[in-house]
Amino acid sequence: MNEVSRPADSVEMEVFSNRLLSITEVMAIHMMKSSFSAQIKERRDFSVGIFDAEGRLLAQGTHIPLHLGSLLGALETTLACVAIADMRDGDSYICNDPYLAGGTHLPDIAIVTPVFLEGAVVAFVANIGHHTDVGGIVPGSIAAGAKSIFEEGIRIPVVRIARDWEVDGNLLAVIAANSRLPDERALDLRVQVTVNRLGSEQTRALFERMGIANVRSAVRDLLSYTSHRLIRHVAALPEKRCSFESRLDDDGTGKGSPVRIVVTVWHEAGKLHVDFTGTDRQVVGAMNVSRNALKASVYYCVKALLDPELMPNSGLFDAVTISAPPGSIVSPDYPAACGARSITCQKVARAVFGAFRGLLPAGQVIASSHDVLPVISLSGRHPGSGAYYVYAEAIGGGAGATACHDGMDAVQVHVTNSLNMPSEVLEIEFPLLVEEYGLAIDSGGNGHYRGGLGIVRQLRVLADETVLSVRSDSHKFGADGVHGGGMGQVGALVLQRDGSVQEMSSKVDGLVLDAGTTVRFTTPGGGGFGSAKMRPVSALMQDLKNGVLTREQAVRDYGDILQAAERAEF
Repeated sequence: MNEVSRPADSVEMEVFSNRLLSITEVMAIHMMKSSFSAQIKERRDFSVGIFDAEGRLLAQGTHIPLHLGSLLGALETTLACVAIADMRDGDSYICNDPYLAGGTHLPDIAIVTPVFLEGAVVAFVANIGHHTDVGGIVPGSIAAGAKSIFEEGIRIPVVRIARDWEVDGNLLAVIAANSRLPDERALDLRVQVTVNRLGSEQTRALFERMGIANVRSAVRDLLSYTSHRLIRHVAALPEKRCSFESRLDDDGTGKGSPVRIVVTVWHEAGKLHVDFTGTDRQVVGAMNVSRNALKASVYYCVKALLDPELMPNSGLFDAVTISAPPGSIVSPDYPAACGARSITCQKVARAVFGAFRGLLPAGQVIASSHDVLPVISLSGRHPGSGAYYVYAEAIGGGAGATACHDGMDAVQVHVTNSLNMPSEVLEIEFPLLVEEYGLAIDSGGNGHYRGGLGIVRQLRVLADETVLSVRSDSHKFGADGVHGGGMGQVGALVLQRDGSVQEMSSKVDGLVLDAGTTVRFTTPGGGGFGSAKMRPVSALMQDLKNGVLTREQAVRDYGDILQAAERAEF
């Protein structure tokens, strides 16, 4: 192997970074196309990454920002539990637990694979897949009201799952037996191991072409460049402390008091400090956020707010310190439940984005988005085959407006980035009928630029003994606007059965429904930006024409503008 001892220049560093990203994209494409569950193949609820031999992130596939926490935790714990000298080419390791293996919740199962070159470990490839069911007290394995990690499914510490690329069938059988969908679990896990084999081969080929000396130089320069670029952005911020508070509707049970997330942000000595002092204690439900999930959420916010084009690697961690009170909802004590952590992570993002409003120029701030990951799950026996099924979908909502455009309609925001479940696939695979799937009219906050609209998903249950579970939030507190912008509308969950209409809490665990029941799920809208009096007439009339705003709502929010426009027409 030809090794040339010279530092990588900026061009080589950029090429190296993009080569790594291209490998993660190849891994992602194969994972999406080869997986068996709709959760991965249709909704793309997975992520991949490449790390150096020390466990430092070099590249993450552009999928789910929150998965960065699980990827980092899986690498750190694997290196802590398994000596590199004991690893062999063709080994793969599996883990998922927030307390035993640095995970964020149990359905996200990680596979870690060492990459060998000339008999030595030179890198690691890893992937995360969200598995539809890993056991626990409800189908789908995410009960917002779960009281401890023991109620949430199978806990997997770092264990070797493959040797010489051969999957351990006994271990696979144990994991699959703890799922309501054992065949799906076994097949998807085999795909994850195979995807890492592909990533390992391509990473090894790249390193062999470059030479290890050049690789080490490129890694050093890549991480250093990322770190210093972020430090410059941090140093340019005003020298003051800014705080913000976001709130969860309840403690995960659907009945408790609101829960506060408080963050203070400032910079000092080249470091950006993100402090969650003042945040409420950990809760009895599954809304708690593990340490790695908190880190992933904060890193996402910093990158998005200060330098969206910053390369995703461990260099961006050097300039950021995160502190959280032990025993709080963002730093819970074992064995607190963490299954619904994504909802709280979205509220963490709202708080950090809100705190930065005092540090960024007015034109760079954004109104709050729906800032929740609403998930609806329906499960039971398929009336045709008798096979067990689990339909689970995370549904988007309205994004916050900015200083130059309306908020986006019907999107996922912040730390989540999965796709919707196509209605055709939903109706083919599950005994459910899609009666409505569209925008939540009038749900965006008013303003010079309006907030984005939420989503309405209405499903009719076609089989008896269908089990409904929902984890959501923002049914009490809407997305706040900025600079005079209005608040987005809150979400809602409504059941229609036996001729009655019943409005439900934002959290439902294991409710049994009969055939014919209709479930209507509405997600929140985004907040508006600027005074509604500044809304351009053309934009208002376009919203009315497109049917995303009713006349009644227009009269309430934009009465003077609407009247002036109608007078001008005559």
